[in-house]
Amino acid sequence: MAGHRIDAVDERILNELRTDARIPLVTLAARVHLSRNAVKQRMERMERDGLIAGYTLARGRADDGRVTAIVLVYRADRMRGAGVITELARIPEVVQCDILSGQFDLLVTLRAESMDRIGQIWESIAALPGVSDTVTSVSLTRVIDRA
Repeated sequence: MAGHRIDAVDERILNELRTDARIPLVTLAARVHLSRNAVKQRMERMERDGLIAGYTLARGRADDGRVTAIVLVYRADRMRGAGVITELARIPEVVQCDILSGQFDLLVTLRAESMDRIGQIWESIAALPGVSDTVTSVSLTRVIDRA
């Protein structure tokens, strides 16, 4: 990546921003042992170079009482049609859908208000034209969350 050369100080700035993107420049500057203006210039350069694409809100990790389930989907068409994905996109509790290599075609992550709702969603996914098999697992406890 020509033009994207970063040094150890840039890495420290990026690490601090990953931890807290809203960190005040004065605090960030103190942590990386530079002036506020030097940090600001480095951040602007990294933004121009595409190393910093933006600053975003990350939802809190407090337990909100919702249930997370993973549904592995095997499609009869082996990834030739988009109908299943189109239907999954219409389900608000589908928070993520990945196309996989290997035995299953899709990894679908659900976040719902209850186990009953997870069951309803599973039934609707299993009944979709083009879905030939599913395997569903419910998350008991999240022990690592780097999202």
